[in-house]
Amino acid sequence: MTALEKFEAVPVRPDSAATAGRAWSTLRWTRRHWTVALALLVVATILAWAIVPQLFTGYDPLAVNPAQKLKPPSGEHWFGTDQLGRDLYARIVYGARASLLGSAIAVGVGVVVGSLLGAVAGWFTGFPDSAVMRLIDVVLSIPGFLLAITIVVLLGFGVWQAGIAVGLTSSATFARLIRSEVVKARTSTYVEAATTSGASTGAILRRHVIPNSIAPTVSLVTVQFGIAIIWIASLSFLGLGAQPPDPEWGRLVSDGRNYIATRGWLTLWPGLTIVVMVLATNHLSRHLSRRGSA
Repeated sequence: MTALEKFEAVPVRPDSAATAGRAWSTLRWTRRHWTVALALLVVATILAWAIVPQLFTGYDPLAVNPAQKLKPPSGEHWFGTDQLGRDLYARIVYGARASLLGSAIAVGVGVVVGSLLGAVAGWFTGFPDSAVMRLIDVVLSIPGFLLAITIVVLLGFGVWQAGIAVGLTSSATFARLIRSEVVKARTSTYVEAATTSGASTGAILRRHVIPNSIAPTVSLVTVQFGIAIIWIASLSFLGLGAQPPDPEWGRLVSDGRNYIATRGWLTLWPGLTIVVMVLATNHLSRHLSRRGSA
């Protein structure tokens, strides 16, 4: 009997076969969508940075050490040190919290405000629809980043204020998409059944229309999260977002720009972190869009 025949003769328990089948399915999915798996790994890693940064570095991101200032990348300091001797890798890891927090606030505000405006415009015809859509057209006609700067100047400087400003700017995009979904849901069978049963307009919007209209925005949420990361970092770069000494990716790029010709790692590593995170979220958004249209 050959080795292959001996292997095939070994009985396989049903639970072992099921486990092997799931492992094989996971392996096939990973081989087919390895770029998606890589993007998920990047997002999961940076999310872990934001949640438990102390697991990834033992350095204090705020500890000043003049004796170690402007050290190049080495085994002791992986990404080098800044002009105050602070470990740059630690500041990037801890800076993930501010960057992701501001982006999450921006997406949350955009979804909530956009959903409310889109629901009003899509459900109520006539003047409410026209008024909301003209407001959206005005917002979309203004350069988004310029509008975000204007709002954050009015609200004050900080990560929360920057997140709210970016969220209000992006709410018009969500409102247009939600309006189109609400218009389709308004003539659906389940909405007609709820109306016939005597449910109020608020209850129908809250329980049926808005939940079913938000589902198609998942891919938009992902891509807007990447855009929000860039805008939050840009606002911090201009000094309108995170304030020193708190680390934030855009702030780190701004701190290192005066040394870009001689100490390029001060801008390279935080800038590369922003690029990798945005590319990962955009790739996940494209994957979700393809699955939704399939």
